[in-house]
Amino acid sequence: MMTTMVSSAKSFWKNEEGLGTLEMILIIAVLIAVVLVFREEIVKVVKDLISTAGEKSQDVFE
Repeated sequence: MMTTMVSSAKSFWKNEEGLGTLEMILIIAVLIAVVLVFREEIVKVVKDLISTAGEKSQDVFE
């Protein structure tokens, strides 16, 4: 009985089926951390892009 438990524990430890999910969760966590750290800079760049797009669209319609 003990050897069965040990062998099942070893096979569970070596199982890599959920590895892809873990990698995706870690990548998403890193991306969220980067966005939180550089939030102000990202907002500034997006506002500048929207402003530039608005100016360019006004030039087209004039």
